[in-house]
Amino acid sequence: MDTTLVAGQPSWKISSDRVEAWLTETGGHLGPISFDLHGRTIQPYNLAPWAEEPFDPELPPILRVLRGDFFCMPFGGNSTPFSGEHHPAHGDTANSRWSLEDVHEEAGSTTLHASLATQTRNGRVDKYVTLRQGEQVVYQRHVVSRMSGVMTFGHHAMLRFPDREGSGLVSTSPFVIGRTAPEPVELPSNRGYSILKPDTSFDSLDRVETVTGEIADLSRYPARRGFEDLVMLVNDPERRLAWTAVSFPDDGYVWFALKDATVLRQTIFWISNMGRYYPPWNGRHLNVMGLEEVTSYFHYGLAESAVENPISVAGHPTSVRLREVEELDVRYVMGVAAVQPGFGRVEDIAPGAGGVSIRGSSGTSIEVPMNVAFLKLGQI
Repeated sequence: MDTTLVAGQPSWKISSDRVEAWLTETGGHLGPISFDLHGRTIQPYNLAPWAEEPFDPELPPILRVLRGDFFCMPFGGNSTPFSGEHHPAHGDTANSRWSLEDVHEEAGSTTLHASLATQTRNGRVDKYVTLRQGEQVVYQRHVVSRMSGVMTFGHHAMLRFPDREGSGLVSTSPFVIGRTAPEPVELPSNRGYSILKPDTSFDSLDRVETVTGEIADLSRYPARRGFEDLVMLVNDPERRLAWTAVSFPDDGYVWFALKDATVLRQTIFWISNMGRYYPPWNGRHLNVMGLEEVTSYFHYGLAESAVENPISVAGHPTSVRLREVEELDVRYVMGVAAVQPGFGRVEDIAPGAGGVSIRGSSGTSIEVPMNVAFLKLGQI
């Protein structure tokens, strides 16, 4: 299959009767993604506003491509070398050139298979993106092989919210620890601004301290324009099926992501609302929230995640040890579903008949067809 230039990047297309998605050759970013929701086209994912502009040759590939969702390994900025390795931001998987293996159709499903031979640390990653007829769901599977040593990883989904304050209602499955970043995400001396109070704990998304003493509600977004912030939630390890969701009441749909919390143990909110004034951001990256499912210590990188830190000391691993003779299998599902007026925010997502049942704060539930067993078995 040949690539097509999409928003400045050579990309491969995968589609079904309900979903159309593009995978970039560079970095393996999945986006744009369009969902057919009963005749309406929904495109919930972010695309960097500079995607088709001339770029500085020094700009890392990840920022040239930035869109949709991508697999990070190791997750984070990785500014500090680890055991002689200096990984790029979010790793080779988010920056290097992938190879298309095949696009396979079988029994009402289509799977795009791409692969990457990692260079910073020798290994291989196989990426599988699957769409099924009749579903508004994207299945992703990343299989890491031939690699040994400590590693972090995660998915980096980014939503662009409608430009109305509080247009999206954000919720997650239960978490056992909520923390703001240990240090300010941005500093005015670097032409960046943050508002959340660093190194602070919280047990509810709607009550998070700010540097001004006010309380921020992270469950409603967009909010706090002019600031760049980040928080991390440690998922309840007793719940194998963990979820993150955003309800868009005025737009009549919900977005959701599902994972196995024993594999992807934390959730990071990257709250990007016009708080960076240096290139290429230049104060124009707004109304974006990264809802990132990871095993990592915040956004710092492998060096900080591999050593003891407050999260790992509390009994929640922030890295894994890979063995060359074993595979790491990371599975992740994201999709959309239509909701009626008054549905409210998502209160729970649980396995249902033929898929998942999504319950709103109104008490109303909707049934979404999908294969929940994929998260455990890795098979469609």
